[in-house]
Amino acid sequence: MSKPVTITDDTFEAEVVQADKPVIVDFWATWCGPCKMIAPILEEIASEYVDKVKVTKLDVDSNAKTAGKYNIMSIPSLLFFKNGEVVDQVVGAIPKAQLAARLEEVLA
Repeated sequence: MSKPVTITDDTFEAEVVQADKPVIVDFWATWCGPCKMIAPILEEIASEYVDKVKVTKLDVDSNAKTAGKYNIMSIPSLLFFKNGEVVDQVVGAIPKAQLAARLEEVLA
């Protein structure tokens, strides 16, 4: 069973940009209610798509450089990366079915 990988400003390049498969980056913070709502959904996605996608979490309070680089204004923000580029973005907590549908589009 796979779980989301915690990443930082220092590990972002290696874990996300240079990844050999698509990556979801969850920009979140400990004080964010909607972030806590989407966390279990992301854990399920990480487990169900273990061979197809890497799910990561980046705490915006501790990693302002990366959050700023990607213009993260609201959290949770999910960025979908493919070949090192942002190909989709979701702002706010969404149901698992919607998240899975967006992910399937990225994987297609």
